[in-house]
Amino acid sequence: MIRILTAGESHGRCLVGILEGMPAGLEIREEEIVADLQRRQQGYGRGERMRIENDRAQILSGVRHGITLGSPIALMIENRDWENWRSQMRIEAPPESESFSILATPRPGHADLTGAMKYHHRDMRNVIERASARETAMRVALAAVCRKFLHEFGIHVGSHVVKIGGVAAENEQAANPEEINRLADASPVRCLDKKAEREMMQAIDLAKNKGDTVGGTFKVIASGLPAGLGSYVHFDRRLDALLAQAMMSIPAVKSMGFGLAEEYADRLGSEVHDVLVPDGAGFAKRAGNHAGGIEGGMSTGEPIVMRIVMKPLATLGKPLPSMNMAAGQTAEAHAERSDVCAVPAAAIVGEAMCLLTLINPFLEKFGGDSMSEINGHLKEQPGSPWA
Repeated sequence: MIRILTAGESHGRCLVGILEGMPAGLEIREEEIVADLQRRQQGYGRGERMRIENDRAQILSGVRHGITLGSPIALMIENRDWENWRSQMRIEAPPESESFSILATPRPGHADLTGAMKYHHRDMRNVIERASARETAMRVALAAVCRKFLHEFGIHVGSHVVKIGGVAAENEQAANPEEINRLADASPVRCLDKKAEREMMQAIDLAKNKGDTVGGTFKVIASGLPAGLGSYVHFDRRLDALLAQAMMSIPAVKSMGFGLAEEYADRLGSEVHDVLVPDGAGFAKRAGNHAGGIEGGMSTGEPIVMRIVMKPLATLGKPLPSMNMAAGQTAEAHAERSDVCAVPAAAIVGEAMCLLTLINPFLEKFGGDSMSEINGHLKEQPGSPWA
């Protein structure tokens, strides 16, 4: 089974990630990882940080001559901006000649205050460096390896933005995840509707001029999955529960749903359940995919469709009222460099979390220590119990 671990601070020397459990025999190149990292850095409304960084993951271990070994894969992404933060982010204690003012005024909506209370930090810099969404760059890098693995078995994951700042796309249709990504990656806001794209960019500009931020909604779609990934037998094996936890782990994500998502609350049962019809080969198929590819905690074989909502970012150009905890008096919230809108980038992180989640149920059902062994297990799968 795959296990992942990330380490690093937003303005520290680097981000580090370990991916343990990847089977041997998978071909992987650094350029394939870089491609997804570059996609994460794009998007209208991103801040100055993206002009500083040029994310590239270096493979430190677990790969030899372009092939995975079965041993842990270690990746590193250097933070270019660390050069500007050497003094503040040094590992050793600063000399007495250097004085630092602590960060004591939290941003409403961020981890600043709660994190300081949990870990008993007087300086909230200790919190925001790790709570920062910068950490998701390593998630995307690790997931790129999982993307290559799942691609070998015909499983593809894509995403696109359907709402930003109250502007909703009307055209959300595309053929498959690969086609969705091709079209979405060509849009500054990763939207498939050109009219909505222009209006979304205007909404971002308006928020920026007001010193504000905007959130939105994106979809993540996974296709090519066999039926039966996940299980109904325990709560922590249900595929929808695993994916929901993964999506909710993305900074600023506040809700998500499958298929019809929130529309379920407003419809009758006869309107939402996917009826079964003959497939012409003696089996049944679903006439639709209102369920979003999951029933009873298991994949149905239809595309998994998720709708994820991201709140406006907590760092505003015109800070909200807050309190300086050290001085014990009201003050404007801390103003950290940030984005006006990160919904397009969050969609790429959503793809990453989907990939990192799907690989374990897949390995649970078809797993082995090498690519050749997994292929053998796939060929041995039984057919229908009614055959």
